[in-house]
Amino acid sequence: MSFSPITGAAGTTIHTSVDGLRHGQVDMPTFDGTIPAYFAVPADSEQAPVVLVIQEIFGLHEHIRDVCRRFAHQGYMAVGVELYQRQGDASQYSDMGALIKDIVSRVPDEQVLADLDAAVKWAASQGADTARLGVTGFCWGGRLTWMYAAHNPRCKAGVAWYGKLTTGHGPLQRRNPIDVAAELHAPVLGLYGGRDTSIPVEDVRRMEAALAQGNAAAQSSEIVVYPDSGHAFYADYRPSYHAQDAQDAWDKALAWFGRYLG
Repeated sequence: MSFSPITGAAGTTIHTSVDGLRHGQVDMPTFDGTIPAYFAVPADSEQAPVVLVIQEIFGLHEHIRDVCRRFAHQGYMAVGVELYQRQGDASQYSDMGALIKDIVSRVPDEQVLADLDAAVKWAASQGADTARLGVTGFCWGGRLTWMYAAHNPRCKAGVAWYGKLTTGHGPLQRRNPIDVAAELHAPVLGLYGGRDTSIPVEDVRRMEAALAQGNAAAQSSEIVVYPDSGHAFYADYRPSYHAQDAQDAWDKALAWFGRYLG
């Protein structure tokens, strides 16, 4: 299987204006040095709430940076981190199997969670309000959204877009969302496609059952399944994009963060 991480259905790719924003690439301090990250925040904001934006399997590319700008226009400081930095450059791959084998399978969850914690610390150093902390992620990052909501007690809300629930991408991912469902620190909104062949609806139903048996944050979580969409229905640069469902899901994501981070 091959993919093109920067092209998709003609005429659909969204480019969000930077007017009124502070934004840019930074070398962000983390536990073993520095790591590339992108941020966007309203130019005149003080103490903006924070949304960590976790990349797709393709890395921190332009679509994820654009999503950061979309959140910034809603009043958030959005931070995306290049979470594969130590393992390789995803942009150099055109074959999904090779990408997973060479890079993705070699990225341990512990490394990702530590880098996300570093992003929270960096956001605080920039004047953001990390007491109002949310996390969102897409595809590979959707799975990590669930994991981070179970990892950081300071997290107040998560929105997971079509992230795997019962498996990871290699042996270094020892636990999965189904394993941590009962111990979330923050309620998570899961957004899934009913035609997603990589995440069976049966997995979604298992996750819903696990959440119902969990703690208060787990029981406050919700999963929405869009029956006409497949995987990556929000990725406007890809043929999988489903404009109507993407807009509805975005509205739901904003309402979720507004409820818990407002």
